[in-house]
Amino acid sequence: MTAAGWAADTVFTGARLLAGRDFQVTDAVAVHHGRVIALGEQAKELPARRVVDLDGATVVPGFHDAHNHMAWYGMGLDELDVSAAACGSLEELYDAVAHRAARQPAGSWIHGNGYDQTKLGGGHPTRDGLDRAAPDHYVRLKHTTGHMCVVNSAVLDRIDLAAVPPGGDVVRDEAGRPTGLLRERAQGLLDPLLYPVPLAEVGRGIARASQRYLAEGITSVQEAGIGAGLVGSTPVELAAYQLARERGELGVRVILMASADALHPLQAAGGDGVDFGLDLGMRTGFGDGRLRLGPVKLFADGSLVGRTCAMHEPFAGEPDNTGYFQTAEADIADIVLRAHRSGWQVATHAIGDRAISVVLDAYAAALAAHPVADHRHRIEHCGVIGDGDLRRVAGLGAIPVPQGRFVNEIGDGMRSALGPEREAWCYRQRSFLDAGCVLPGSSDRPVVAGAPLLGMADMVRRRTASGYVLGAGERISPTEALRAYTAGSAYAAFAEADLGTIEPGKRADFAVLSDDPTRQDTMESVAVRATVVGGEMVHEATSGG
Repeated sequence: MTAAGWAADTVFTGARLLAGRDFQVTDAVAVHHGRVIALGEQAKELPARRVVDLDGATVVPGFHDAHNHMAWYGMGLDELDVSAAACGSLEELYDAVAHRAARQPAGSWIHGNGYDQTKLGGGHPTRDGLDRAAPDHYVRLKHTTGHMCVVNSAVLDRIDLAAVPPGGDVVRDEAGRPTGLLRERAQGLLDPLLYPVPLAEVGRGIARASQRYLAEGITSVQEAGIGAGLVGSTPVELAAYQLARERGELGVRVILMASADALHPLQAAGGDGVDFGLDLGMRTGFGDGRLRLGPVKLFADGSLVGRTCAMHEPFAGEPDNTGYFQTAEADIADIVLRAHRSGWQVATHAIGDRAISVVLDAYAAALAAHPVADHRHRIEHCGVIGDGDLRRVAGLGAIPVPQGRFVNEIGDGMRSALGPEREAWCYRQRSFLDAGCVLPGSSDRPVVAGAPLLGMADMVRRRTASGYVLGAGERISPTEALRAYTAGSAYAAFAEADLGTIEPGKRADFAVLSDDPTRQDTMESVAVRATVVGGEMVHEATSGG
């Protein structure tokens, strides 16, 4: 008890609070120095500096997005929106570009994001269409997946089309002329023009994203790749997060995945076992409860809706296309082994079933060479997987990280890419749980909308935008969806000692909701009333539920 006689900083009362891993209902929680110290009657009996009546609201652990792109999302808020919500056809997309061009000086860049060729009715935008819309500007429109972009002729004229790196391609028409579409690592051809992004710009994006996340009940996120590669903004990207924290603009807890492209050989004494990583030997776990390093992020392959992920069999309607690897297939096992041996948790982007098989082989080989009981290596997305490899995921103790929201927003495009015979393998959930895997909750924002309540509903409903139920057998319950977005995500980040459930000793991070998200009949109408991080109410809804 403090000298002033207070045993708690704050006691939150008048709640329907879902406590512990099994979400046992209680009505109060006491917080001291940012951590939960008591629940229920014990909490209400403690003398507190402050008592907050939550007026019957439902309180759940703060939502934790296990795979998002915070800086990319935040910076994208200033870019031209060419998503399906804003542009329903190619004509509308070109009109939006022309409208933006009329408001910007000649010679400036027009950056757009969010287009999905499967929803435009005529395929990808082209250089010629962009040239007509903005003849005096440089134009880059990023695909909703981030795995490709389309640019106009002014941009193509400034890049070296003869220097396409392995793991990417420049799409050409039947005459051999570039269409403007740059896929996967071919987007790196733009680096001399656009990379690195200034720290101030990255920091503004982080701050804006943080505000949005808190309004959605998110208290922790895992940033899926910084520093280099497909999603990196600058080689010093960690500094942008540190600056945002120092300025009080980083409201959520952040775990950063370092791009595998940023890791390099290290000079250490023989036998140290730290020969691959970041300078000074930093690796998974470095940092504190607000900002720390998580896994190394490796890209194995590409996108399902973009038909670039590595598949065992061709995409539907494209007998010559089985996708490809971003990282050379022969290099994946070596990178995984070196990172694993040096103490890193490894998170590998693998969507296609062939890529998943290769990654599982790499994990198995690394663990055989250097056994680690609790490695928690991850497969980000784990998008198309048959029963045999699913059992291998469970047997290796790996963590699959699929995105439930994908089914709603891009599920129709994924179905089209796979065909009916493989759609049951698409972004599985129930099968992972039944096999004994831990299932985290995540969005891959800004690929799709990132609000956890939306993602949880889609994990339960599994309806595409057209209303089709994609994989009815992969539905999970609302309680399991909430557990994924809380305890599951914490476990995937080695953070379960501090996060993921409301119980004494853990950090006081909560989402205060208008209703119970574990009820099927009301889950779509639940709203966030407030968000609490470390016992402090950092967001309150201005009106309504």
